[in-house]
Amino acid sequence: MSDSQTTHLSREAYERLQAELEELTTRGRVDVARTIEAARALGDLSENADYHAAKDNQGKMEARIRQIQAMLQSVVIVDQSVASSGTVATGSVVALRYEGDDEVERFLVGSIEERREDIPVISPGSPLGQALIGCKAGDTVEYEAPSGKLRVDVLEVGA
Repeated sequence: MSDSQTTHLSREAYERLQAELEELTTRGRVDVARTIEAARALGDLSENADYHAAKDNQGKMEARIRQIQAMLQSVVIVDQSVASSGTVATGSVVALRYEGDDEVERFLVGSIEERREDIPVISPGSPLGQALIGCKAGDTVEYEAPSGKLRVDVLEVGA
């Protein structure tokens, strides 16, 4: 399995996704079917906004189910002790400062499904994510961005 197909998740995110999948495939599907049936009973489907909205919701829910199923088929559970070892790994929260900028930015390196509070997420497969993996606080990394090469100082690494 290639790394681009692998999803790295913490145990917590994995369990949250499993619960969401269970909810969507059981109660979610039943609720949507009831809503569609109720809207269908209102008559002419060609101009029935409730019916079209319910069908749209059904499509979005089924897409989310497929997305979660695909992620969980190729999941690797990340050892959180690695993420808190002081070395940047999937699951780490890093504090960075771009060269020439005084502002410190914090990012979570991992899947968008790992999102926490208001910390932006960097994919470990992105140019910045790839440059950060394996770094420690005090390191300076350079990576290729669409606007050219950028340098960032790694100020802090945590979980």
